[in-house]
Amino acid sequence: MKTYLVTGGAGFIGSYVIRELLKDENAFIYNVDRMSTGSDVKNLIYDHPRVENIFADICHDLYKYRLFRKIDYILHLAAESHVDRSIEKPQSFIDSNVTGTLNILETCKENKARMVHVSTDEVYGHLLDGEAPFTEEHPLKPRSPYSASKAASDLLVQSYITTFNIDASVTRCCNNYGAGQHKEKLIPYVLNSIKRESPIGVYGDGTNMREWIHASDHAKAVIEVLHDGTTGEVYNIPGTEIISNIDLINRIIKYTTETYPEYKTPKIMFVSDRLGHDFKYELTTKHKLKAVSNQRPFCIKSLVDRQLQ
Repeated sequence: MKTYLVTGGAGFIGSYVIRELLKDENAFIYNVDRMSTGSDVKNLIYDHPRVENIFADICHDLYKYRLFRKIDYILHLAAESHVDRSIEKPQSFIDSNVTGTLNILETCKENKARMVHVSTDEVYGHLLDGEAPFTEEHPLKPRSPYSASKAASDLLVQSYITTFNIDASVTRCCNNYGAGQHKEKLIPYVLNSIKRESPIGVYGDGTNMREWIHASDHAKAVIEVLHDGTTGEVYNIPGTEIISNIDLINRIIKYTTETYPEYKTPKIMFVSDRLGHDFKYELTTKHKLKAVSNQRPFCIKSLVDRQLQ
């Protein structure tokens, strides 16, 4: 039996990771989640003989919590992740994303476990029109308290690899979508606005560009890096489509109103731009991950159908 520690397993991406891990009948999973803003009880897997949920805060000496098995693998996904909230309350992002990561690294060191630290493309900063995609060698230039806290956690991981010789890799992924995503994220926000017949607020002129991957494909890539990746390496995880926020919103509106005539075309309201709003993210990678090359095309049809039917 292989024992996994997954942090943030009640979160959007973490829940996909646990479901993917459970396909291996020899996997036993500790899910550690404090059930805060990004967590959802609907994502929890209860009453499964190979999952134990531990409701704890990784910021508070998690490595001192008594686990009943030695940990073989760690997938560290727990993080505060919403840029707007990081601008309003940056301290909580430092606590969770930096101090929390430090405690997970201590757990990794103590157990001599293999670890993947799940990070974000936002640590690279942003791209302007015509600039080449981010590679794994691109310098870190975070532009928000959220991305700065993630960049700091990435560097902590690298320091533990060098200083303590832990076995860890870092993944940096693009925007995720799929069922179960928190309502504050763009796609669920647009769909909820359509359902409520509420205006859709769009930062600036809506031309900011984002790259998209389905959360299940991201989960597969993270697990592939866990088992086949190289210690100390960074793995970018690109998506299949780059689209502006306004084009994505209009695509969702068009499909929804054509397929479900009971829903009216919502009003779009352009609002003052977010402070330090990154213009564009785009990734490329030197690694050949099967989960990346075999990922599904970007498609919101099934997501809209699930939300509105």
